[in-house]
Parts: sequence; structure tokens; C-alpha cells
Amino acid sequence: MTLARRIIPCLDTDGSRVVKGVNFAGLRDAGDAAELAARYNAEGADELIVLDIAASRDRRPTFLETIRRVAAELAIPLTAGGGIRTLEDARAVVRAGADKITVNTAAVEQPDLILQLSEEFGAQAVVLAIDAKREIGNWDVRIRGGRDSAHLDALLWAREGVTLGAGEILLTSVDRDGTQSGFDVALTSAISRSVSVPVIASGGAKLPDHFLEIFCDGAADAALAASIFHENTQSIRSLKQFLAQRGVPVRFPC
Repeated sequence: MTLARRIIPCLDTDGSRVVKGVNFAGLRDAGDAAELAARYNAEGADELIVLDIAASRDRRPTFLETIRRVAAELAIPLTAGGGIRTLEDARAVVRAGADKITVNTAAVEQPDLILQLSEEFGAQAVVLAIDAKREIGNWDVRIRGGRDSAHLDALLWAREGVTLGAGEILLTSVDRDGTQSGFDVALTSAISRSVSVPVIASGGAKLPDHFLEIFCDGAADAALAASIFHENTQSIRSLKQFLAQRGVPVRFPC
């Protein structure tokens, strides 16, 4: 049986507000997190991801309250992350209503965190976020919101993360983020074919054909987008209808 491909909206939050930029910069307000969550739940999103881009400890109570408000609107799985540096941080996020935890910078700086999270919650609840930027001959892992190089090869880091216990990869192309020029198919395909866990493609979505391409040629298990959904450039229902008509297995809400 072929597994259905997932469509996942992403809410990048600063406090209770959703923001969006281009190439991880130039942020603008995109609405209230809970209101957008309710809309996507009704439209047939398969999952939702909420990321705290502020990611500072003094803002943690605000982020946890945002998770609670978002979770209250959902009947679909919720993944949350941003600034999760310890097992206790992750526990707080799960208690607030998240089904999965995603880690990025902290996992690079302390890879054992992936193992700890996997042992605590199970691999299926641990999403390793990888922000990758194209370099000559490879893709470089970027951390701290895409600003700094981790001096790691993205393919090697993805494999190591899975070995440590990550059950899913959230793969964002720094080069394509917010550009609406299409997913990085080569990057996604390379990662998808080198690991045994699902890969969520992120960065660059706009047209339905971009999703078709990333599922057919990029071997992605799921595709994430933000601004095209926030701004009603593309509806989730019509996107799924487009994909289904072209033979891509997708789920429709009952």
C-alpha cells in the first residue's frame, strides 16, 4: 500500500503572531496562530508545525501558551519547536499539547539530545530539522535561523540524526525559503534516498506543480508551506484535488 503524501502548513511564530519572510529574513506579520490553525484544520491539512522563531528562554511561557491555543483548535497532529535545548524544554512543549518535537541548532550542538528525546517520547515523536544551503559539491547545514554554518554535510548529518533516534526529517532549503520558486528537488531527493525515515520538504513552494514535482521527483513524504497558505495563494483542498488527479495519494477530510 502506498502511503498518502502529507500537506503541512507551518506557523513561524513570534509570540502569538505568525510571521513570514524571505531567505529567513524580512519578517512580516501573517496573522494569529490559533486562528490560522483552526482554518487549516478545517481545510484538510494533514499536520501542523509551529516554530518559535524568537526561541529565547524569556519568551518560553508565551510560546507554550501559543501551543496550547493552537492545539485546542486541532484534530490533526501538531509538531512544535524552536529553542528546545533540553529534555525538560521538550516535556513542557508536549504537556502544552504538541504531539511531536522538532530540534535543530541544539541537536547540532549536543547530538545526544536526539537520543534523549527518542528514549523519552519515541522516535516517531522526534523531528530533526535541517536547514541546508547549497555549497560547491554539497549542502551545508545551517543553524541559528540559517545565519551560521554548522560545518556539517547535510546528508551525513541526516544519517547521523536518524541513527541517534530521529524518526523524521524536516528539510528546509535556505536558498529557496520564502522565494516561491519551487522546492529544491535535488536536495530533497538526495536526503530522502539516503535515510530510512520520512522527509518533509520545505522552502520555495508556490504552485501546485511544485508539490507534484517534490513528491514525484524529490521522493518527499510530506511537503510544508507557509506564505502561500497564509495569503490564500493556494488552498489545501484544491491542492490535494490537483495532486489526486495526477495520481499522488493524498487524504481528504471526512
